[in-house]
Amino acid sequence: MRDTSTISNMRDAMVAAITDLATEHPEVVLLDADLVSCIGSGNFFKQFPDRAFNCGIAEANMVGVAAGLSSMGFVPFAHSFGVFSSRRAYDQFFLSVNYAKRRVHLIGTDPGVTAQLNGGTHMPFEDIGLMRLIPDLIILDPSDTQSCYELVRQAYESGHSSYTRIRRKGATHRYPVGTKIELGKGIVVREGSDLTIVATGETMMEQAEKACDSLSEKGIKARLIDMHTIKPLDTDIIEKAARETGRILVCENARYAGGVGEAIAAHLARTCPTKMDFVNVGERFGEVGKLDYLLKSFNFTADDIAAKAEALVK
Repeated sequence: MRDTSTISNMRDAMVAAITDLATEHPEVVLLDADLVSCIGSGNFFKQFPDRAFNCGIAEANMVGVAAGLSSMGFVPFAHSFGVFSSRRAYDQFFLSVNYAKRRVHLIGTDPGVTAQLNGGTHMPFEDIGLMRLIPDLIILDPSDTQSCYELVRQAYESGHSSYTRIRRKGATHRYPVGTKIELGKGIVVREGSDLTIVATGETMMEQAEKACDSLSEKGIKARLIDMHTIKPLDTDIIEKAARETGRILVCENARYAGGVGEAIAAHLARTCPTKMDFVNVGERFGEVGKLDYLLKSFNFTADDIAAKAEALVK
């Protein structure tokens, strides 16, 4: 079991998981779209030169190559920026991989506002919605290095294909080694009875935790759930939260259309109608800026989350 507490970037947790899997399983290979330095996989290329492939700036072709390798018994991990892994290679991932029942683990880095200075053209807000449309696909949005490492390994062990969205730079260390992290099972990070905040991904979990602190000072007890697995969705933990707290606020670094909030709302509409609100991008494209600016611009800050939570309770 690897200790991820000293890993300083989310991308390093991802590469650590793939490297350890490759050490254990000779069928694991890594493909990249000319972003080896960006994902930090240079050591993998040195350690496994016959199992690492730089496919160039051609994401659709990269996923096609991954599908071919899968048909020959390999298990490829393929990486590009999330905007290209999802939108540019979508048809190949949908048909050549998933429809053909191949096994490929696709990685999309810098989702949503975490693309920062790369700007609006590089901000995938719709990747969750696109990937949710693919049958039986696992979708991960881990919130720290340990959950990233563990969930990537579990996705491999599941036998299904997967899509994982992570920020490249910077890292949170929320869960120590030994914490039970299970694919498809959300984690109650904080207990509360007045409402439930469901957050997915590192950026929104960071802000949601700060929002819970602010709400606590006002006497509002917020339950916080880390929904690190978007698909399959943990409907049990959602229904329990709806019954026990009566209000749910969903926070995601993505669009509402096709996103986590929509998925939860659709499920609860059938099983346990609940007062809800949402923190998401809405009907906006991305823009250039540093993370602090973008969090404010898109109303993603802890103060924004706390304000919506307070209004929902009232």
